Amino acid sequence: MIWDQGQECMPRENLRALQLSRLKNILEAVYQKVPFYQKTFKEKGISPQDIRTLEDLSQLPFISKHDLRDHYPFKLFAVPLDQVVRIHASSGTTGKPVVAGYTQKDLATWTELMARSLTSAGVRAGDIVQNAYGYGLFTGGLGIHYGAEKLGATVVPTSGGFTERQVMLLRDFGATVLCCTPSYSLTIAEVAQEMRIDPGELKLRVGVFGAEPWSEQMRMEIEERLRLKAVDIYGLTEVIGPGVSAECEARKGLHIYEDHFIPEVIDPVTEKPLPDGQPGELVFTTLTKEAFPVIRFRTRDITQLTHEVCPCGRTLARMMRVSGRTDDMLILRGINVFPSQIESLLIQFEEVAPQYQLILRKEGHLDALTVYVEAVPAVLAGSPESVEEIQKKIQNKIQGFLGITVGVRLVEPKSIERSIGKAKRVIDERPKG
Repeated sequence: MIWDQGQECMPRENLRALQLSRLKNILEAVYQKVPFYQKTFKEKGISPQDIRTLEDLSQLPFISKHDLRDHYPFKLFAVPLDQVVRIHASSGTTGKPVVAGYTQKDLATWTELMARSLTSAGVRAGDIVQNAYGYGLFTGGLGIHYGAEKLGATVVPTSGGFTERQVMLLRDFGATVLCCTPSYSLTIAEVAQEMRIDPGELKLRVGVFGAEPWSEQMRMEIEERLRLKAVDIYGLTEVIGPGVSAECEARKGLHIYEDHFIPEVIDPVTEKPLPDGQPGELVFTTLTKEAFPVIRFRTRDITQLTHEVCPCGRTLARMMRVSGRTDDMLILRGINVFPSQIESLLIQFEEVAPQYQLILRKEGHLDALTVYVEAVPAVLAGSPESVEEIQKKIQNKIQGFLGITVGVRLVEPKSIERSIGKAKRVIDERPKG
């Protein structure tokens, strides 16, 4: 099922013409209304009138999260504050939060995109959607909420946390759709097991999971434990929130809503655009946002694009599942390592649970990585020699894949802190400075 046949299945030449028209309009708007863009364009010796084709977009400067924080809170808004009807913000755990403003039209656009995304994932009018994304300044909860309502679904706005209650309501209210981060869905599955609630007692059919990188192996684990179809959704506070792209039921990549966003993939070092099929850093330009447009925003997410027509009939570009982030990337002895790579290996071992952390320390002059992963209860009940053997088996698997030496430690179940939002996978204990 497709929410908007005209927009989502538009011939590519028509879509490109629409993008170019909207791009010219948004560039003129930010140049006239946002001093930051006028300054950076002039420093590049370029004006909006110089952008005559979509390929000319690569001449424009990038904007980064640092730029957004440097102009905290409202200096990048393109409309007066009295036209902004809602404000969201990122967590700000690594500095000032990124603040995003929305006009009434922006909220209508976002709601429409979320209805598209949920339809794409297989959600239908009449579904009961338990929304366990966080509400508040985080965009996830409200984004899903209004999109599901527009679709005609019944929303149960549980937000995150209170996992035993989440499980009880899933059973008692008969939710057919679960929306949350993939890591939290596994926490829900774990608590359901502790409560002796069989997944067969639940009516779940679809899970809409996003907000953090997750592997195909984790998808299989979630589907097995919750007995639903797990679908990926993608978005960023800086771009609009969830609903920038989403998988369809074919699950062959996430459809990007190109009538509202222009995606690029660049080499994160050279900053040159990359062709389809080559992994690199994802960059977005918004085409229709009024309050908080962004031009060539560097997401730091690693993916690749394809413009092949999907079996579902949509002509929109697709991005492959995000495999990691350039700012989450660990460089150990010259090797690039992403947490998702290690996760995909850990899930292959039945002796461990899908809860892990990567601890970075300094050993002498060298960086050392230790993978802490929760063992299933039966493993730790065995002999120290058997535990050591399993650790060595996992260690060899990781080292064989990555080509570097790592440590592996099996730890007690539930000893790794659970998250109701994005899981904290990397802890860097190396001395600063």
